[in-house]
Amino acid sequence: MENVEVFDSPGKGRGLRATKEVWAGDVLFAEPCFASVVFDSFAAHVCHNCFRRQQKLQRCGQCRFAQYCDRTCQRAAWEEHKNECAAIKSHGKVPNENIRLAARIMWRLDKDGGVISDLQLITLDDLEDHISDIPEIDLKELKVDIHNFLDYWPRTCKQHTVDSISHIFGLINCNGFMISDHKGLQAVGVGLFPNLCLVNHDCWPNCTVILNNGNHSAISTMYHTQKRIELRALVKITVGEELTVAYVDYLNLSEDRKRMLKQQYFFDCTCDHCTNKTNDDLKMAGAEVDGVKVPDEKVKEITEYSQEMLKKMEKARIDANYNEVVKICRECTEKQENVLADTHIYQLKMWSTLSEVLSYLQFFEEAAIYSRKMVDGYMKLYNPNNAQLGMATMRAGVTHWQAGQIEVAHSMICKAYAILMVTHGPTHPITKDLEAMRMQTEMELRMFKQNEYIYHTMREAALKNQPVQMMSEPIEEGIKSLFRKK
Repeated sequence: MENVEVFDSPGKGRGLRATKEVWAGDVLFAEPCFASVVFDSFAAHVCHNCFRRQQKLQRCGQCRFAQYCDRTCQRAAWEEHKNECAAIKSHGKVPNENIRLAARIMWRLDKDGGVISDLQLITLDDLEDHISDIPEIDLKELKVDIHNFLDYWPRTCKQHTVDSISHIFGLINCNGFMISDHKGLQAVGVGLFPNLCLVNHDCWPNCTVILNNGNHSAISTMYHTQKRIELRALVKITVGEELTVAYVDYLNLSEDRKRMLKQQYFFDCTCDHCTNKTNDDLKMAGAEVDGVKVPDEKVKEITEYSQEMLKKMEKARIDANYNEVVKICRECTEKQENVLADTHIYQLKMWSTLSEVLSYLQFFEEAAIYSRKMVDGYMKLYNPNNAQLGMATMRAGVTHWQAGQIEVAHSMICKAYAILMVTHGPTHPITKDLEAMRMQTEMELRMFKQNEYIYHTMREAALKNQPVQMMSEPIEEGIKSLFRKK
């Protein structure tokens, strides 16, 4: 770990700081996963080795639970799965994801000990589990999980005390890291990365964490690369400067961020952005019409109305009733227009959902309008190198391309590519896809500038020769929280 070291951060406990000067996009460290599992809800849709979403997966012939892309992935996963496989067969049913992850961690500890590489800076025993801070209602759930864990844990394996099992569940509760699919678009699992647990929070961080799912396509496992997280610098970081990441999405108001951090991670955020309530005024701002500000009473009224509509919209979205989602969003945006500012977070949420669902329903031109508004608002609030901004800009660029607006599409895809080169790096699958998209839109833009009529004629002909397909189903936008609380 030549780029980082552990130190006592004032008011925060242990933290990590830079031992070398680094620049935006540099990787400060990469860390393999100590143990990981697929979420219960994705167990039948995601490879349990590489976390790739697949239409058809091959089921483990022994436990009939674990599923893989192919035999290559199955062989690669066997070392981690073999104890679980026997336990599921013996137990007769599959426990929940928390119990499965705790068991995998225990098996890894029994086999390899608390340190799995020379690069690991801290043992699991030394990490804080916050058991004493857990609310009574969560403590009851924890006791149920421990009871079920003891039923699941094989009698032939080394037995552990209730305190040591509780410690592992506490670590999962406050330090379990969200693992995304191979495209980085949706959280599909949870894992534990000891070094990452040392990186403290800041609402305006100087680093970001990206999951690299590794490469498991080679037939021989000796050519595979491990699943790992990468801590990447967002700005220039000087020697001795503390490394920080954002545990929660900055788009929330400072009081909401502080509440979430206290509830989920058991600390009071004292960062400058929370202390000074930076940008809270913009996030709740009213519009200006012809140079005149909308009265505060009107802004408050539409803000409260928007909150109620967001609840209705979320319910319709969960039910996959996308026409109802569009209806609710359109009704709400009409009320918000010329009342809420373009940085108001409730208006941004409506624009984001509306653009995504309209794209799914193939109303591309209307979707492009809202995606453009969304990105313009995001750019006034987020750090210029924020991963959420990069992903939103990418989505907006693709939407404009689908709408045939090639000039705006290429411009947005180039902006997204510049951000993702910093946050994800050049080898991440999503960056590679974006690079291919950037080259394609650049070629189309040259054609467009040479002759608009020929460009649109060729585009229409190409689209007619392809069967009409639905876009991928809308999912929750991005991965807003690094760590997962049950």
